Parts: sequence; C-alpha cells; structure tokens
Amino acid sequence: MGLALDEARAVGASGDVPIGAVVVDPDGQVLGRGRNVRELEADPTGHAEVVALREAGRAVGEWRLSGCTLVVTLEPCAMCAGAAVLSRVDRVVFGAWDDKAGACGSVWDLPRDRRALHRPEVVGGVREEECAALLLDFFGERR
Repeated sequence: MGLALDEARAVGASGDVPIGAVVVDPDGQVLGRGRNVRELEADPTGHAEVVALREAGRAVGEWRLSGCTLVVTLEPCAMCAGAAVLSRVDRVVFGAWDDKAGACGSVWDLPRDRRALHRPEVVGGVREEECAALLLDFFGERR
C-alpha cells in the first residue's frame, strides 16, 4: 500500500484526484504502477487501477494477470472493479472505502457477484486513514 500511496501523492498539481495503484506478482515484484490521469491526459478511463493493470499486462506479455494482486488507495469504481475481474487478478486490496461509487463492497460488489466469471479475493481498509486523508485534503481544498 505504501507504493500505491506514493503513486497517489505523485498526482501533484495535475488536478487529478490523488489515487494510486500498483499490481504485484505472487513474489511481491511490482509489475505495474498507476495514478489517476483523467485530467492530465483527458482520458475518461485514466483511473489509477486501469493504468496499473495496463502496465502489468505489458510487463507479463498477456492480459491474464493470474496470481497477481491489485493494490489501490481507494475502493475501485465499477469500471475498475470490472477491469480487475476481467484481468483475472487473484486479489484486490484497497485502502479507503468509497460510499459513493465503490464497487467492491460499498455501493456494488462486482468481484463477489456470483455471476462473475472470476471472483478475486477482496481486502478493504488497509491503511484506510492514510488513504482517506489524501482524499479529504484534496477535496477540502476545493470546497
């Protein structure tokens, strides 16, 4: 989670929400890193999780990320939870819960849906206060 927090902090003054993600293999080696780039790249799919999953796929040379873990500072939204399921990661670990758009247990629970073709393990609340503080600071400055 420390590496994901580093990615979130690296968003800087781009105007993007400070969310970071990493994909690690079963040995803990980082295969992909990502941070939100929606504003920076005018990319509606530029969420940290998608960026990290894309980089990890390129690193292993295929889209199946079996055995891997996606670690992200905020509970994934529906798009990102779907990308995690479709990439076949074994687990999703996240920090802060998202009671507005979370799709790993808060608003929806896509990874645990019995109809899903693949169901990764989900672990939430890891370093939750640190992860939430980044978001509270970001939005507090804008309100």
